Amino acid sequence: MKLIGLIGGMSWESTAYYYKVMNQEAARKYGGLHSAPILLHSVDFSPIARMQKAGQWDQAGRELSRVARRLQDAGAEVLGLATNTMHYVAQAIEDATKGLPFVHIARPTGEAIRNKGCGTVGLIGTRFTMEMGFYREKLLSMGISVVVPEDGIPEIHRIIYDELCLGIVLPSSRAFYVEEINKLKARGAEAVILGCTEITMLIDETDSPLPCFDTTPLHAKALVGAACE
Repeated sequence: MKLIGLIGGMSWESTAYYYKVMNQEAARKYGGLHSAPILLHSVDFSPIARMQKAGQWDQAGRELSRVARRLQDAGAEVLGLATNTMHYVAQAIEDATKGLPFVHIARPTGEAIRNKGCGTVGLIGTRFTMEMGFYREKLLSMGISVVVPEDGIPEIHRIIYDELCLGIVLPSSRAFYVEEINKLKARGAEAVILGCTEITMLIDETDSPLPCFDTTPLHAKALVGAACE
């Protein structure tokens, strides 16, 4: 396997899950005591979150590009960014690491959706992922229509930052997400994208009224797949 460079820490709660899934996938593919060769740079999320809130996306892109170059210089052969929201600056990272394959989180998600034959899906995630076009445009280019919540966006966002990123999982928040997914279903969504890497802590298909496409394991497995090519 090639050495996987992973930019994590946004938040570390979901990055820990990435690490687990990537190693499980390597063991599934190769058996025995095999695990995934991973070079992890876990950033301090607090400054990045402040940049998000302030709309300083260019600055955040420069910071993550520096991290990506360090991973490349250290020998990474495949690169992943363990967060949905910060894929807003994916192009800056790719430009900074020419020649290093970058596995975009929306690509394996879109492929899984197409394989299931879904044409319209709901998307829940941070306010940035739901409201800014970067994620929906990527899926639209793959022939997938996306609907996002209406009134529920602020609370969905708050739960991610104030609870899930801190390792807090509340039944009341799960109930709120289920209610929002039901609303997406009523608007024509055939499935729902769990479009924040922390949502995997709160919701799965046993809770959801719609089939779920969980970006965290989909992306983690795709990174291992790219490392095996």
